[in-house]
Amino acid sequence: MSKTNFKEDLRNIKAFAFDVDGVLSKPEVYLSAEGELLRSMNTKDGYALQYAVKRGYPIAIITGGKTESVGRRFRGLGITDIYLGASDKMDDFEDFRFKYHLEPGEILYMGDDLPDYHVMDKAGIACCPADAVEEIKSVSAYISHLKGGEGCARDIIEQVLRLHGRWLDGEAFNW
Repeated sequence: MSKTNFKEDLRNIKAFAFDVDGVLSKPEVYLSAEGELLRSMNTKDGYALQYAVKRGYPIAIITGGKTESVGRRFRGLGITDIYLGASDKMDDFEDFRFKYHLEPGEILYMGDDLPDYHVMDKAGIACCPADAVEEIKSVSAYISHLKGGEGCARDIIEQVLRLHGRWLDGEAFNW
């Protein structure tokens, strides 16, 4: 994380990476009758994710969760770099980074709990939702005013795209 102004650092962002549980979904999970974990996700986050993909930003989903419905959700938004069952998120972060020839400073990572710590320490900008654990807040350059699953991803994606002059261009009014 650099010592410069946060908004200036956002100008360097070329890609995003997100945790799922507690960031793109609410922290609670429910069990279906078949034992599958069910999550609640925010449609405004979904809109921002698919729009960023359309604007050319690579996005990685890096989660310890293994539920295939999570993969389906994000593939449906146009995201192709989905790492399910990530036991060491740094390995997946590095895979994503090298795939797109990115420097760590060009990637924004949003996480909420201890498994995200090392990736957040390496990423160019570390962000978290308002209800992240204290250790994650301490390494975050930005703490959203929104909680996990309540629009925190939209919050940061919109900030980056606005700074890049790409928020309301192109296909902003279409899914």
